Amino acid sequence: MNVVIIGCGVVGAAIAYELSLVKGLKITVCDRQPPAQASTGAALGVLMGAISQKIKGKAWQMRQTSIQRYETLIPELEALTGRKIPFNRQGILMLLSDSSLEVMSAWEKLVEVRHSQGWDLEIWDTAKVQNICPQVGSKKVTGAVYSPQDRQLDPTALTLALVETAQQNGVTFKFGVTVLDATTSTPEFCNQLETTEGKITADWFVIAAGLGSTPLTAKLNQIIDIRPVLGQALQMRVGHPLGNPDFQPAITGNDVHIVPVGGGDYWVGATVEFPSNGDEIPPNQELLESVREQAIAFCPELATASILRTWSGLRPRPQGRPAPVIGKLPGFSNILLATGHYRNGVLLAPATAYAIREMIISQGLGTGD
Repeated sequence: MNVVIIGCGVVGAAIAYELSLVKGLKITVCDRQPPAQASTGAALGVLMGAISQKIKGKAWQMRQTSIQRYETLIPELEALTGRKIPFNRQGILMLLSDSSLEVMSAWEKLVEVRHSQGWDLEIWDTAKVQNICPQVGSKKVTGAVYSPQDRQLDPTALTLALVETAQQNGVTFKFGVTVLDATTSTPEFCNQLETTEGKITADWFVIAAGLGSTPLTAKLNQIIDIRPVLGQALQMRVGHPLGNPDFQPAITGNDVHIVPVGGGDYWVGATVEFPSNGDEIPPNQELLESVREQAIAFCPELATASILRTWSGLRPRPQGRPAPVIGKLPGFSNILLATGHYRNGVLLAPATAYAIREMIISQGLGTGD
């Protein structure tokens, strides 16, 4: 059975790898640019699972599945590729600036829920924060929530390792290929795509193209409206680890992440910038500066850090419906959507890959497999 995946960010690459473990599938991945170029290349890779406010239903299930899968996936990929994938196992520390009764009781409730689900979550007072993470120096910080089982990873390194292992398993990757049109053989069955490299026929098509999914679905007259939201980040060099060199969790507060990436370097981000008119979003310098200032407010030593680079990327946000969009494209029996992950593409990639694998296996490996 032929499966074609369109899009090779972290989601498309995870799907390709997961499907490459299934016997009887011939898999091709197309992307108009090299892997991990769009929102994946801009992501900070902070995996907020247990510390997220999602506690039930699909939203929590997918987070839990992904966090668990990463524990086996990272060593698996490292063994198969010989590459090192930076994977911070020291958890996430969320700084709180509101210790009102209401806020604290909501966190206490979440701690209880997580314990019942088999996850650890700890509430720290300011003395404990200071003791364990002396780099946190803000007067505004009233305490913190520590999630030892949440993680942070390098999204680009992960994606490249997924591509390499999928290739080892026989997946074909075609980069620099743009989809021009789609042909349907019956009203609800798409049999081939017209690309800049000729026709590609398949039994299944998986659209994992992020913002590129909208023009693709438009060609099939079933438009899935995904809009861009810009995120900017910076890499700052302190030159030595902040606080305790042996305890370097990702630190987050007020939606600003301070992510240790080794060698005394930190990623800081990210802004959330919506288009004002049309789809154009010029990066707003002031917003990036305010993220940097917020990070310095949390960890004053960052004031002395030099800025090595800044970067930005567009996140795919579904319009008028929750993110992500996973399932069949309306009107088609063989086109699957795995797109519109907004700010959780890296976090939800493994669970998305499982979901797509299940849909394909349950529907159509036939009796011969």
